[in-house]
Formats: sequence, structure tokens, C-alpha cells
Amino acid sequence: MARIAGVDLPRNKRIDVALTYIYGIGWNRSRSTLIGTRIDPSIRVHDLEDEQVARIRLYIDENYKVEGALRAEVSGSIKRLIEIKCWRGIRHKSGMPVRGQRTRDNARTRKGARPRIGGRKK
Repeated sequence: MARIAGVDLPRNKRIDVALTYIYGIGWNRSRSTLIGTRIDPSIRVHDLEDEQVARIRLYIDENYKVEGALRAEVSGSIKRLIEIKCWRGIRHKSGMPVRGQRTRDNARTRKGARPRIGGRKK
């Protein structure tokens, strides 16, 4: 079982896909990590040797901010926006879309379920 950045990678997936399970590593960073460590992207996680896992772990630690540190930075940025009461901070605080999307028709994911009018029928 390969554990990188505090995440257990799925054993039967290819390493280029499995690295994307780490918060902060997407497809491009996964591929550049494997190129930088000279590991074949098509190899499965359970076929990795300990030395290869160590190389990946070291490369990620040196080059990227992932998992807890990245989550803390993102939440800190959002808290700062809320604190200075800018437009984006107000939108974050009220649970509305932040990046200019329309809210008349869509935005149900951010706004939640529609309020019931007249309550529930019996």
C-alpha cells in the first residue's frame, strides 16, 4: 500500500491516475511528477517498489503544496475575503456563487433546495 502525503493510494489503479487522489495534484501535476522522477506512468500502484514510492514522496514534498497545507491556505484566503467584506467574501459568506454565475435559474448547488411555499401537503 503506497501512502503519499497522508493519502492511501488505490492499489489497482495506474500511478498517474492514483496520484490525482491527493488534494492539490491533478492530471498535469501527476504527469510532471512521474516525468521528474522517471517512473513509467502505466505501472500499477501495487507494482511500485519502495524506492519509487520514496522518490515520488520526496518530489511532491519539495515541489508542491498539497493536502493539509493547501487546504489551510485556501480556507485562509476565503476567511480573509470574508473579513475584509469584499464582494467575493460576501458571496462566500451567504453561500451564493462567487464567480459571477447567474442565480435566477441555476445555482441550486450553492443555494440549496428551493423553499417550500405553503408547506407540505398531507
